[in-house]
Amino acid sequence: MDQDNLNRIIEMAWEDRTPFDVIYKEFDITQNDLERLMRNNLKPSSFKLWRKRVSGRKTKHVAKRSNQIDRHKCDRQGKLVSKRR
Repeated sequence: MDQDNLNRIIEMAWEDRTPFDVIYKEFDITQNDLERLMRNNLKPSSFKLWRKRVSGRKTKHVAKRSNQIDRHKCDRQGKLVSKRR
């Protein structure tokens, strides 16, 4: 995995409104794989903060959300996606 994709995945994982399902759809990374990726690429204290932040968060799980997700792009994502292709 190249550094741009890795950075984007980490950024999406930190975003409150980006569900794990969207990360899976875009990068084919399961929630367990994402947890391993975050553990291996963040400082231990940052990983602990991230786990605490996303644990049980409704916005990170599509099934727990009451509304449909029709977008998941941040304002910079278009630039990152075109760079990736």
